[in-house]
Amino acid sequence: MTNQTVGLVGIGMMGWHMAANLVKAGRDVVIYDADQARVQSFTAEIGGQAAGDLASLAGKAATVITMLPNSKIVTDVVLGENGLAAGMGEGSTLIEMSSGVPADTIALGAQLAEQGIAIIDAPVSGGVPRAKTGELTIMAGGDEAVVEACRPVLEIMGSSVVHVGILGAGQAMKALNNLVSAGGFLIGIEALLVGQKFGLDPDRMVDILNSSSGMNNSTQRKFKQYVLSRQFSNGGFGIGLMAKDVGIALDVAKSVGVPVPFSAHCAQVWAAASIMLGAGEDHTAITRICEQFAGMTLGSAEKEA
Repeated sequence: MTNQTVGLVGIGMMGWHMAANLVKAGRDVVIYDADQARVQSFTAEIGGQAAGDLASLAGKAATVITMLPNSKIVTDVVLGENGLAAGMGEGSTLIEMSSGVPADTIALGAQLAEQGIAIIDAPVSGGVPRAKTGELTIMAGGDEAVVEACRPVLEIMGSSVVHVGILGAGQAMKALNNLVSAGGFLIGIEALLVGQKFGLDPDRMVDILNSSSGMNNSTQRKFKQYVLSRQFSNGGFGIGLMAKDVGIALDVAKSVGVPVPFSAHCAQVWAAASIMLGAGEDHTAITRICEQFAGMTLGSAEKEA
């Protein structure tokens, strides 16, 4: 084990590219994923070492990254039988980069502290395109000294690494960011539906929104590209993941006693869409639910595959 060795658990759509950037930067990278065939593909195509189990990965790396679907899986991976904690030595660091539940991460941190293992949470924003280029925004929570010690690793994967507060603060910030994104998307789609029904052209509406105060990430990067084109394929970020993140944001609001009536309605729509369309459907496909409510289709139906 050397200080240059990094372990990474979870090479999904995001984790693959994050691990690849670590390899390209000259780090010794040890990889584990429940899908061992994917691990073998990664090491053959990109490089790095394959770990046969979690404990052996942890024993080879002073810094271990988890990039997994949710906090329950993270806890199982870290504290389960032959999990990461079984192999991580005193003085090692866990960088939890999943979009998880802050309270669960705080509880995990307390248990790891008993073994002398440091932890920070460092979820990301930017999607697959910016994961590929190493230009993710990384929101880090935890002890500032530990975050700074991890910064050289984090900056390989992200162009903006911001320490936002205590352990769990990164995940709270990520959830709140996605709440804003999710709400902006729905409001924008509803505006396009109203406008089209009135007689406005949706393409021209998007142009006007993008030169006016209604501009947001969805109007700039999603509406023409993935909605009006009927592609509904914005990098594979599923409706289920968006619904999960919005739900986490509501839990954070409840924990601090802030009423969020609009956010609660937004969460209900995303949760319903996840059930109706399937959690794995791209999040931009929630447009179909809005169209069902309105009894109409945005743009030309002939564009739909």
